[in-house]
Formats: sequence, C-alpha cells, structure tokens
Amino acid sequence: MKTPDSKQSILVWDMPVRVFHWLLVISFAGAWLTSEGERQQMIHYAFGYSACALVLFRIVWGVVGTRYARFTQFIKGPTETTHHLKSLLTGRQQLAPGHNPAGAWAIISLMLFILLIGLTGYWSVKEVLGDFMGDAHETIASLTLGIVIIHVIAAIIMSFVQKENLIRSMVTGNKRGSAEQAIRYPLYIVGIALAIVWAYSFYLVASGTLPALTQ
Repeated sequence: MKTPDSKQSILVWDMPVRVFHWLLVISFAGAWLTSEGERQQMIHYAFGYSACALVLFRIVWGVVGTRYARFTQFIKGPTETTHHLKSLLTGRQQLAPGHNPAGAWAIISLMLFILLIGLTGYWSVKEVLGDFMGDAHETIASLTLGIVIIHVIAAIIMSFVQKENLIRSMVTGNKRGSAEQAIRYPLYIVGIALAIVWAYSFYLVASGTLPALTQ
C-alpha cells in the first residue's frame, strides 16, 4: 500500500512537449545532414524552417501549457541555478519532476540558437551582407550542435545520478514522483495537431510553395 509521500510513476510531460522535443530532434538532425548537398537544398530549408516553427510553438506553450511545460516552473535565477549545480557536486540534490534549473538554461539556449540559425539562414538566402550571413549561419549551427551533444551527455549522466531513464521519460511522459505532482491531462489532441502542422509546414517549404522563404 502506497503512502501519500511514496514515489510512483506519474505523468509529467504532456503530449505537446514530447512531440515538440522529438520533432525538434528530427528537424535539427535533418537540417544538419542535408546542409551540404545542393540537391537537398529544399529539404534543408524545410527542416530548418519547421524547426523554427516548433520553437515558436514551444514559446507559446511555455506560457499556456501544462504545469511542467511552463517557463515559470523551470526557469530559475542565477542563485538557484548555482545552488543546484553545487548540490550535484555534493550529492545533496533535491529531485523534483520537470526540468532542473541547469537543464532549463540549456533548453532556452537551444531554442534561441535555433531561431538564430533560421534567421541567419533566411538572410543568407536573401544575400544580406553577402557571405557574412552564410558564415554566421554555419558557425551558429556548429555551436548549437555542441550544445545538443552536451545536453544529451547531461541527460545520460543525470539518468544514472537520479536512477531514472530521462530519455525514456520524454517518450512516455512519465517520471517518478508523488501523486499530487502529476499533471491531469496528456493533451493528445494538441500533440497530434502539432505533428500535423509541422508535417504540413515541412511540405509547403520542401515543395517550393513558399518561395519567399527559399529564393
């Protein structure tokens, strides 16, 4: 019999957050893998712009989404972030559902860099400032890849530290916690709608239907 304070599997990540996360993984990886070939240029644009669209959605969802999706839940100030990092070193961290303060800043950085990649890519297509924007686009993309690698390594390390598979949690939406910490609704319809809009926006760009973005 579970006591009120006992840990159990609870729903933390709603469907929109999970769909956003994995579609962003696909979009960034796809854009990176198609960045060199001219024959894949339209596909590259489609991945890049759809990644930016995902980030814009996440900004909105960070305001109106469920408990752990909201920025107010996981973005903390420098003092609390520093305290969290020190607690990791001392092994006295307080585990809680949702993103930790350090992870939150990595996520915000990734979102900002992806928007910058999209913006510099658009300006590069429009030949703003000549080769400068193309070089900036590639540099920011490389920096973003570095952040992604650090993020993945951190997720693996924290999975061992917390004794909980954090990558699997972003698939199932479940983490360990107390019953009162769980969110009530997974919001499947919003998540499915997000996937459909992403696929449609990808198609529009890849097919050349939006020449203003690609010419």
